[in-house]
Amino acid sequence: MAINFNKAEFIRSAAQPASFIRDQLPQVAFAGRSNVGKSSVINCLSGRKNLARVGATPGKTTQINYFSVDGKLYYTDLPGYGYAQVSKTERERWGRLMEQYFSESGLITLGVQIVDARHAPTADDVTMCDWFKASGCPFVVVANKVDKLKKREVEPNLLRIREVLSLRQTDRLIPFSAETGFGKGELLGAIREMTER
Repeated sequence: MAINFNKAEFIRSAAQPASFIRDQLPQVAFAGRSNVGKSSVINCLSGRKNLARVGATPGKTTQINYFSVDGKLYYTDLPGYGYAQVSKTERERWGRLMEQYFSESGLITLGVQIVDARHAPTADDVTMCDWFKASGCPFVVVANKVDKLKKREVEPNLLRIREVLSLRQTDRLIPFSAETGFGKGELLGAIREMTER
C-alpha cells in the first residue's frame, strides 16, 4: 500500500472522546511541548507550509486535530503540553482528553514524541514518554531543531535525551530539523514501516 505523504488534509478536531476517529485506519499520534515545533514537523512531513497551523502563541492546539494522509492513515496532532499561560481548568481538560485517547486501545498505531534537541527533556516530556511506553504502542522520539546545534553538540545532546527519557537501545531517536528537512526520510520510513503492515 504505497502512501502519498504529500496528499494530506485537515479532517476535524476532537474536543471530547465522542469525536475521536475510530475507523480502523492507522493513526500516527504527534505529541510535544507547546513550543517544540510540532506543527512544523507535521508540515515538513507533508511538504506543506500550512497544513498544521503554526501558532504564534504556544498552546493554541487545545483539541486533538486529525489530518488524513492519502486517505490511508491519520496524523493525529495532540494538544501541546507544558505551556504555563493556560488556565488550570484548561490544562486539566487537556489532561483528561489525552488520558482518554491514550487509554482507548487500538487508536494509536505509532507515537511520535517531539523534543527540543537543544535542551534536556522536561518533566512533562518524561511523563509524555511514559504514557507512550504504558500504551504499549510503538513510538519514536524526534529531536527537532537539530539545525540549531553545532556539529559537536549533536551526539552528546542525543545521549542526554536518551538518558533523561530512559530510552532503551531499541527505541528510535531521530535527529530532525523541520527547517531543513534533515531526518524527514528516516521519520517517514518509520511511519511507513508501522502503517503499511
